[in-house]
Amino acid sequence: MEQNSAKGDALEDVRNRIDAIDSELLGLISERARCAQQVAHIKTAADGNQVQFYRPEREVAVLRRIKAANPGPLDGEEVARLFREIMSACLALERPLNVAYLGPAGTFTQAAAIKHFGHSVKTFALATIGEIFREVEAGSCDFGVVPVENSTEGVVSHTLDMFMTSPLMITGEVSLRIHHHLMSVTDDLCAIRTVYSHQQSLAQCRGWLDRYLPNAERVAVGSNAEAARTAATEEDAAAVAGLQAAEIYGLKVLAERIEDEPGNTTRFLVIGPQDSRPSGEGQDKTSLLLSCRNQAGGLHNLLTPLAAHGISMTRIESRPSRRGIWDYVFFIDIMGHRDDPKVALALENLRQASLLFKVLGSYPLAVL
Repeated sequence: MEQNSAKGDALEDVRNRIDAIDSELLGLISERARCAQQVAHIKTAADGNQVQFYRPEREVAVLRRIKAANPGPLDGEEVARLFREIMSACLALERPLNVAYLGPAGTFTQAAAIKHFGHSVKTFALATIGEIFREVEAGSCDFGVVPVENSTEGVVSHTLDMFMTSPLMITGEVSLRIHHHLMSVTDDLCAIRTVYSHQQSLAQCRGWLDRYLPNAERVAVGSNAEAARTAATEEDAAAVAGLQAAEIYGLKVLAERIEDEPGNTTRFLVIGPQDSRPSGEGQDKTSLLLSCRNQAGGLHNLLTPLAAHGISMTRIESRPSRRGIWDYVFFIDIMGHRDDPKVALALENLRQASLLFKVLGSYPLAVL
């Protein structure tokens, strides 16, 4: 009995300490929020209607510092996610951000938007990638989030094509681990006659579907969330989508993580009217749109300035230019910010060597 009493006293002491810490945290978070309001007043007084409340490089610098200083036992990324939400809520006190994403509700693009900006932003579902670009260009939304490539299925060509004519710039990137789940109103896998999903998701789950639903018709739709919404209306249909879609549309999950590649990841771009300032520590990336002269060694000559200035190229994709048959443009990602002296020199050399030269934006490497 005495041992149980001592254990109860020790547990009560720890709980009392947790309550006291919670009160301290609440006070500190409230103080941080008041500081955010002061920042808003100072910025508004100085810049008027041109004030820029959201600063990607500032947020990334804070998250990097938090991860580096984290003493544990919580994982560094877990702590950074907590601070992301605190910053999101504080920024909403200054002015809530309007962020467009590829809808409807429950898509991976919405999940990427929330991962990047936190839950305190206002998200707006749009039907197409083109609409996202147009709404941000018009100023109806502050930023947009669009998919650009998947680790197993490759590039999202529509996103790249939009950059050829759009004045928008890349302000950030988000990488999201993609887990696909089979969901339906029925709990009988044998009853499934049709499977709805985005064409890339169907491709990413081809092996599982071939094995367990070989006779089911596969129907490609605009998004996984649209697939879930459609499957919710049909007794013999299922959708391949994320867990959030199952919750939103009231579906039962019949099988989890049916993607063929366990490391399946999609990269998203954050687009806005201007790119980011350098975030420090050389951890920025710059995206370019280039075309070379139609001659032997044209691409080699185009990329030579990068090697000459020691600039690392992390990605290159080609797309038809739409200016003529067999004429191509290249989308290139390089390490470094366009304001870095070494990068600036390389870009000037590239400008001189290119028929088409466009900086799509410099932005911080993703922290989360």
